[in-house]
Amino acid sequence: MEKIILFAPLVGSLIGGFGWRYIGEKGAQYVTTGLLFLSCLLSWVVFLTHGPETQHIHILDFIQSGTLDTAWSIRLDRLTSIMLIVVTTVSALVHLYSFGYMAHDENWKEGESYKARFFAYLSFFTFAMLALVTADNLVQMFFGWEGVGVASYLLIGFYYKKPSANAAAIKAFVVNRVGDFGFALGIFGLFYLTDTINFDDIFAAGPALAETQLHFLWTEWNAANLLAFLLFIGAMGKSAQLFLHTWLPDAMEGPTPVSALIHAATMVTAGVFLVCRMSPVLEYAPEAMAFVTFLGATTAFVAATIGLVQNDIKRVIAYSTMSQLGYMFVAAGVGVYSAAMFHLLTHAFFKAMLFLGAGSVIHAMHHEQDMRNYGGLRKKIPYTYWAMMIGTLAITGVGIPLTTIGFAGFLSKDAIIESAWAGTGGGYAFWMLVIAALFTSFYSWRLMFLTFFGEARGNKHTHDHAHESPTVMLVPLGVLALGAVFSGMVWYGGFFGKHEQVNAFFGIEAHHAAEADSGQGEGTDHGAAPADDHAAADTHGMAPQGAIFMAPDNHVMDEAHHAPKWVKVSPFVAMVIGFLTAVWFYIWNPAMPKKLAEVQRPLYLFLLNKWYFDEIYDVIFVRPARAIGRFLWKRGDGMVIDGALNGVAMGIIPFFTRLAGRAQSGYIFTYAFAMVIGIVVLITWMTLSGGAH
Repeated sequence: MEKIILFAPLVGSLIGGFGWRYIGEKGAQYVTTGLLFLSCLLSWVVFLTHGPETQHIHILDFIQSGTLDTAWSIRLDRLTSIMLIVVTTVSALVHLYSFGYMAHDENWKEGESYKARFFAYLSFFTFAMLALVTADNLVQMFFGWEGVGVASYLLIGFYYKKPSANAAAIKAFVVNRVGDFGFALGIFGLFYLTDTINFDDIFAAGPALAETQLHFLWTEWNAANLLAFLLFIGAMGKSAQLFLHTWLPDAMEGPTPVSALIHAATMVTAGVFLVCRMSPVLEYAPEAMAFVTFLGATTAFVAATIGLVQNDIKRVIAYSTMSQLGYMFVAAGVGVYSAAMFHLLTHAFFKAMLFLGAGSVIHAMHHEQDMRNYGGLRKKIPYTYWAMMIGTLAITGVGIPLTTIGFAGFLSKDAIIESAWAGTGGGYAFWMLVIAALFTSFYSWRLMFLTFFGEARGNKHTHDHAHESPTVMLVPLGVLALGAVFSGMVWYGGFFGKHEQVNAFFGIEAHHAAEADSGQGEGTDHGAAPADDHAAADTHGMAPQGAIFMAPDNHVMDEAHHAPKWVKVSPFVAMVIGFLTAVWFYIWNPAMPKKLAEVQRPLYLFLLNKWYFDEIYDVIFVRPARAIGRFLWKRGDGMVIDGALNGVAMGIIPFFTRLAGRAQSGYIFTYAFAMVIGIVVLITWMTLSGGAH
């Protein structure tokens, strides 16, 4: 079953990509989509029936050299099963949605094979992502990691006739290579120190790495901290964290289903998955974890500020993705990996729905993406409106405070904010996330009000002919809506409930249960338990048991459950403030945003231009690289290669050619004379060298 889940998308990709001439474009669409739904169905079977224990399923032997063994195996545990349902569910629904969205794509002429190619790329991306999340060693994970990068390049640049799409694809590929270089260094370092790339062996070596010093870049480093930092550099690239985030908004150049697949639930969450998977190493790297927390909180804040003023509907949602990823990294950084995975799961449902809902709006408005040209669409496209309303209620965190009743984002986001308060003592990360929650509420409701409320703006003809999307596009929205409403309440206990629930869900062995049971009570509100109960695995060379690992001294989850009530209600209050501000700006007083932008012109331009990261990188990296390239082209290739070397070659080579040509006279006496000269030279050499004795 597990092998079918992994390889069904690959088979679909090969058939759709290379066999479409025989089965037709429609056939390619049906084959790829059908195999994805098969993979999705089996993934849910695995998630619901497979226990928390770790299972290794061998596929084939790969590279074996000395102690290096990169056998391809499926590592099946709770972390893997969570990612399986996330990847295959979103991908299957995106395949189905694409039937309608790509049916009348204006970027292609009739008769081109773009549909078959598009569906083949989607399936190949899904296979690469599944290879990543099922990896049982770092080499296999890196294979999937790079496969996802290639597939994202193909999908972002799918409209290759558009220069902006090509530029966005190249930008995504290059920026991700920066992060991947750090990831590769981390893999090399782990193999150098542990003599293995297999997860179980690396996890068992976590305590030893914490006590090892590694010489790197002319100084000594703690091995666990250095390697954890290098691994996180890779995660920064894939998950678009600050400084390696600039590719994400530009990636909106791809078709909208690609945005939903890559930027909602799959590729961008690979970094979060990596950090959680490597928790047995990161738990012994406190400095690296502090950096993860700081950067995640800063990313959440920065992305939220940029989202406040963006006008492209897809870019607003893209920056909200970047912000929500920051939340996940904060949870992982403070050591509550289950909360990070909880938000990853719930975010997949409501963010995929928001992207697909945005695609439905764009489809209705004839590919218009500027929200300033929308308005009053809720009566034109009611199903899309209600789907996006549910997504907005989920991402802004609507629920009943101090309970476990609410939309998916309410429960998972609150779990992270409470963990941030506990892990940082109510410091920087906590307040950045609360402020980001306020901004998220504002720009999410801004999107809803500009798109669906008020008077129609922009092209009147486009508004008059706006229409609801076909059923094949609405069904995925309905399915995702169920996840956006219920996924948080259904799985809250397993991810962030009582210690017995979390331990059982993730297969964590609680080695300190006796101490905890005799020491503290059950906790309040959310049914908390001492974090000692979450400790997994001893530190004496045995691999930690369970999909995640929390060190014995990691008490953050327990402290989060015991957070004061003002901490628990702070994200709800922030959400309400953001909502009321958006209502004031875009319903009660629509002239206010323009006036405020004029009064605060420098700040408005600063945010509109995305903190000028692209401009700064252009000055520091892009222009110098181009200057070096021009120098090597003009001076190196033009003057040295074409001028000097080729000039010399054009003089010397013809000379020797003419000389050799004269020796080929065709007369026997010429060849006989050459033979005599050769014999004389040979005898002379042998005589002088003593060879004649």
